[in-house]
Amino acid sequence: MRKVFQAELHQVGEELIQIATLVREALARAKDALLDADIELAEEVISNDARIDFLQNDLDERSIDILALQSPVASDLRMIVGALRMSASLERAGDLARHLAQAVRLRYPDPVIPEPLVETFTRMFDLDLQIVDRVIQVLQTRDLSLADDIYALKGEVNALHQSVFDALAAPTWDCSVPTAVDVTLCSRYLERIGDHGVSVTRKVSYLVTGDWVPASSDRPTGHGHVGRDGGE
Repeated sequence: MRKVFQAELHQVGEELIQIATLVREALARAKDALLDADIELAEEVISNDARIDFLQNDLDERSIDILALQSPVASDLRMIVGALRMSASLERAGDLARHLAQAVRLRYPDPVIPEPLVETFTRMFDLDLQIVDRVIQVLQTRDLSLADDIYALKGEVNALHQSVFDALAAPTWDCSVPTAVDVTLCSRYLERIGDHGVSVTRKVSYLVTGDWVPASSDRPTGHGHVGRDGGE
């Protein structure tokens, strides 16, 4: 019976990694779709989000079954409850990648991001991809030394997010109101994806150590804030 229980826990962990990997793929495609006004890639991201949703629902149902049938305690209970919360964060990150792709579909064939901000958004995407890469590593290895990298990367995302608002408020900003709305929303989506990466990292840290890291510990010096409860 214990072997079956451990196999079920292992499957939950594998599904978390699979969801995170699909989120990474969605974000990479959303980047190319948004920056290149590629409608085919955008439609691919939108349609593939259903796969992430399906896997999250499957993981949640599996976790609830384990809670009901196995009555786990201590670290095993933390694992199941943590998996339920992490799957929600990862699914939401996938939704945000979908939102980025939907912006492409809304404005096609026109670009969503004006030329002066393309470099900023390219960097934000790259930072978020690095965060997700490290989140996948954390899920695979439980190596908490990666957490500091994730928090530092999130600090850079915060700074770039703020710079977008600075650009919108500058006297030189001369783009349309719809463009300003698109830029604001897309920047917010990217900032939130980083938040969800931090949230998952904090939950893995809790699973490994049994200690809940205060949200203030996720705030890299001089780079704004991570968000309430790590960005959930």
